[in-house]
Amino acid sequence: MQMGDEQSIREDARKGFSRGECKLAGGKLVGVNVRRDGTGAVTQCHLDGDFFLDSADEREIAALVRDIEDALIAGTPVEEAFARHPDTSIVGIDAAAIETAFARAVGSTVMNSADTRSTDSRNASVKHTAGKGAAGTNAATAMAGPTADALCEEALREDALRDEARRRWKALHPQVIHDIARQPQEQMDIDEQWAREVAAGTRPATLRIWEWANSAVIIGRFQSLEDSVDLAACRREQVSVVRRCTGGGAMFVEPGNTITYSLYAPRDFVRDVSIEQSYRLCDQWLVDALGGIGLDVRFSGLNDIASQYGKIGGAAQRRFPPQGEGPGSLLHHVTMAYDIDTAKMSRMLKVSQEKLRDKAVQSAAKRVDPLRSQTGMGRASVIALLMESARAGLQWA
Repeated sequence: MQMGDEQSIREDARKGFSRGECKLAGGKLVGVNVRRDGTGAVTQCHLDGDFFLDSADEREIAALVRDIEDALIAGTPVEEAFARHPDTSIVGIDAAAIETAFARAVGSTVMNSADTRSTDSRNASVKHTAGKGAAGTNAATAMAGPTADALCEEALREDALRDEARRRWKALHPQVIHDIARQPQEQMDIDEQWAREVAAGTRPATLRIWEWANSAVIIGRFQSLEDSVDLAACRREQVSVVRRCTGGGAMFVEPGNTITYSLYAPRDFVRDVSIEQSYRLCDQWLVDALGGIGLDVRFSGLNDIASQYGKIGGAAQRRFPPQGEGPGSLLHHVTMAYDIDTAKMSRMLKVSQEKLRDKAVQSAAKRVDPLRSQTGMGRASVIALLMESARAGLQWA
């Protein structure tokens, strides 16, 4: 969606709100903005963040968010709101993180830039993910360290998942398309349109490699616009701001500096796997492609792709229900930095200290190491490699 009307309405509406945030180690950020009346009672509450919510019914996602916000205002456990929506996946956050963000918002004064810089780590032992299809990992247990047997079992599971990803890619047999350059909002619209066409059975599985016609900031479906983007800087430098239909965090893209692709697949492609595993199914071909030129590429966290030198890119997903007699679909898209203007990115994006609390480096720009420096290849050559590898994967046994 376009940001113009949303910006002006929400900037006025936010006056008098206070904000709290909580970032789980290895998980996602959740933010809560609250407004109180003269007695101190909370009268309004808004949830946001770079987490993921997924359901076959879009109304269930909106209903869950409303239930969480109502629970926070009423002082009832957020877990009870989760329980009322068992078919909605909640990935990257949990009830304790939401309640902590709310407590910080209630305890803070009127919002300013310092309010998001909490370094409290009281929630280090809560689950990283919650909800159907997203098994949580208790950090307190993880701190003890895995045993040798556990490491061996994990390696076997990873090998099996890699083999299964290759098998399913061959069976999927997606069309591989290098698309024309499109404006940022058109890219968002095409993503939804093609995903819905696959869901209806009117489009085959497709891998689309994008070209950007303009610089843009793309924010995640559940993110707060004002807390994620420096809107004044974007206006000054004529950078578009759009919202995508998937969760996750904000990203800055420029033509020639970015490589983005989308996979539109029938939902059966990710049957019988967890959400975390589905990311690996969708991107194993990419890991193989970059590994083939000597990069030690691996999956990092839920949805990042990294090498030994740093983060290469991030992924996001959304599932679409069947349309008519169609199979339903999965939209999975990835944006990678080929090159990056770190100074400009830092001007466009707002990254709170809470978000960086569990990172090894304290800057979003420093976390990214672009493909240009890692491969020494031209962008066109990298894209040609990816297209060739995606097609070659169709020959895997």
